[in-house]
Amino acid sequence: MQKVTKQRLFELLLARHKDNPYAKLSDIPNPFLLKDIKKAVERIKIAILNNEPITIVGDYDVDGVVSTTIMVDFFNKVGYKIKHIIPNRFEHGYGLSTKIVDMIDKGLVITVDNGISAIQAAKELKDKNIDLIITDHHTVGEVLPDAYAIVNPKQYDCTFPFKEICGAQVAWYLCAAIKNELNLQVNMKEFLDLLCIAIIADIMPMTSLNYTLVRYGLKKIKESNRPALKKLDEVLNKKFYVSDDIGFMIAPKINSAGRMDDASIALSFLLSKSDYEANEALSLLDELNNYRKSLQQEITNKASKAINHEDNVIVVWGQDWHEGVIGIVASKLSNTYKKPAFVFCVKDGIAKGSARANAKINLHTLITKCSTLLKGFGGHKNAAGLTLEEKNLKAFQKQINSLVIDIEQEDLHIQYECLGELDASSVDLEFLSIIERFEPYGLENKKPIFQISKAKVLKSELIGRDKNHLKLLLNSDGYIFEALKFHHDTIINSEFIDIVVSINKNEFRGEINAQFLIEDILL
Repeated sequence: MQKVTKQRLFELLLARHKDNPYAKLSDIPNPFLLKDIKKAVERIKIAILNNEPITIVGDYDVDGVVSTTIMVDFFNKVGYKIKHIIPNRFEHGYGLSTKIVDMIDKGLVITVDNGISAIQAAKELKDKNIDLIITDHHTVGEVLPDAYAIVNPKQYDCTFPFKEICGAQVAWYLCAAIKNELNLQVNMKEFLDLLCIAIIADIMPMTSLNYTLVRYGLKKIKESNRPALKKLDEVLNKKFYVSDDIGFMIAPKINSAGRMDDASIALSFLLSKSDYEANEALSLLDELNNYRKSLQQEITNKASKAINHEDNVIVVWGQDWHEGVIGIVASKLSNTYKKPAFVFCVKDGIAKGSARANAKINLHTLITKCSTLLKGFGGHKNAAGLTLEEKNLKAFQKQINSLVIDIEQEDLHIQYECLGELDASSVDLEFLSIIERFEPYGLENKKPIFQISKAKVLKSELIGRDKNHLKLLLNSDGYIFEALKFHHDTIINSEFIDIVVSINKNEFRGEINAQFLIEDILL
């Protein structure tokens, strides 16, 4: 394996973005390349001119909450009052459902980050003579809802050149198109602080258009005038933001509301008009997030014991497991056991599930082949939700595994792609600055990882309140350093190990040091 010098690191990371057609904000695609967006905007213009009620229907995850925030904030800026509904996961289910339709009597309905699978709800809106505009980014099924307009880049005849955008981006583009159509004085760059949070949280590929929007958005967070983001900046006390700050610190707080209680708490936080409002909402989000963490660990422990390790796809379930955390549990299991994972919570004979994968295979395609066993499903390549009757769980487990029986292991879980062999002693502030220069990282643009071979284990200990993090003291070619592996509760007894690491900047009491984070242990 080739040694990684600073020069080689710079060249490798630079090469990732050399052909980006959207490297500048002035280069990004025109909103009107999205199918039906012109039709949608013209209908919204009529609604505004006629003073019709407009109702936004969002979703309870970060992308859905941010999408709704952008729409509400945009219409506030132009002085038109709109209504908004974010479904409660436990009361209404996902997205535009028939229960949500019962709450709407007239006007125009616009979905954000959902709606592409809302066949029945769309029919009921039409029966009530209510026009529906769907804006979504999820995989398009064979049958489309009967809507006035559908704005989704994944439609086969949509000419928008970059398909892998999140729901908030579609909503943002719709607002940009409304601005152009009505010749409004709104600066669309002001929404990039929110937009980058949604792109990172929804695990969109961090390439091309997404890379550029997030790159600018991370800078906007630091200078944002939104009370919510100013409060977060005050609490986190960062000199600048990287993608991991969003993924591990900001997004989980926002997500906790919809997972544990009601996503409207997160929406209120993002729409806060004062420091006091932001502080109150953030305190509640922190409480919910801490509760989420403890519950998640409890269910992860139960789920781990229920795994059939001979299966290529993990399928586990439990009575009354909290449906707000099963998605995170599925992600943990998938990463730990290196295979797709389905986790179901069972209640009153119905199993609601979340699926996660880091694979070449497409989860949505797999689930589609099991559709005769399901009551409903939707999602992406690497994340999906589904519902079925409890009595069909074992049949589903058998069928989903039969579909991947001939698939190679490397297609079931994408392995780490190391940039090369790392000389640990070469990692200094200059090395760290090269990595930081090419932020943000994410899906399809992974943070650089390296292999360190034949490191001597000088000390191995478990740390943290629950003793569930591993700290190693290692010697590599005479250079002694510490390395951490989070959520690992087993001591290393080998004398020498090979490890895969990423490098973080660790700031403590004004001192900046390199922190070696173990991604994998190759014993």
